[in-house]
Amino acid sequence: MKRKILIVIATVILLVGLGFLLFPPVSNFIGKQQADAAADTFDSNVESVVDTLTSDDGAEVQSASEAKEKGFPTDKKGAVTDKSGKPVLFKSDLDRLRDDSLAYNKTLLTGQGTSDTVDYERKALTLSDYGITDDIYGYLTAETIDMKLPIYLGATYYIMSFGSAHLYGTSLPVGDDTSNIALAGHTYYVGRIFFDNLKKLNIGDRVTITNYWEDMNFKVIGNKTVTADQVNDLLIQDGRQLLTLITCTPNSAGDFDRYLVICEREK
Repeated sequence: MKRKILIVIATVILLVGLGFLLFPPVSNFIGKQQADAAADTFDSNVESVVDTLTSDDGAEVQSASEAKEKGFPTDKKGAVTDKSGKPVLFKSDLDRLRDDSLAYNKTLLTGQGTSDTVDYERKALTLSDYGITDDIYGYLTAETIDMKLPIYLGATYYIMSFGSAHLYGTSLPVGDDTSNIALAGHTYYVGRIFFDNLKKLNIGDRVTITNYWEDMNFKVIGNKTVTADQVNDLLIQDGRQLLTLITCTPNSAGDFDRYLVICEREK
């Protein structure tokens, strides 16, 4: 009897040990598939942009809000769907999103650094106002480190559990002559690879942001470690289109500093 009990205990210990060993790679694999799926869904959404939708009774609409007012069908997330049940986005909504994004960026040219622009967890815009129900503004890729992550607005701990997050008070990731886009991501988050490999990015590596209107290509021009209260690298520099990637890195005091990868848009 004792022998059987010992065998059972040893088996349980072995299985638990294997579970601990397998959990990180399995979870990371699943997490990567989820991130890739989010980017693929984004690309599909871009392909589903329409100018108008017409109902069976001839009613024509040009925006998500108008479609909902007219009783057009929606999916479980609240996105307007076409007759086949496929979610769609409206060109007029995306045009308005781009205009509002550029207008927000313009306010930063004179107001960046004020108390109103350092609440990094705020969302610069509410994407559902534009018919976007998955809260994804675009996605970030860096082929040299096999990184592909959706971009969400508002750098809360919760939001960063799903991908990279835009810091309120910095430029939105939309083409602009003078801007500094700041995106934050977790490092060593259990079960997901986010910015874990950021330190492997080398000078000259390409980083790309894909939004609803274009692909924005950047090149890595530098990296540094700063304390959490050092924010000068997030400031806009006249005539430059910058992208700053941020993640936590442990310091010798038992706390965390910030590791930055600084990129500039390719001409």
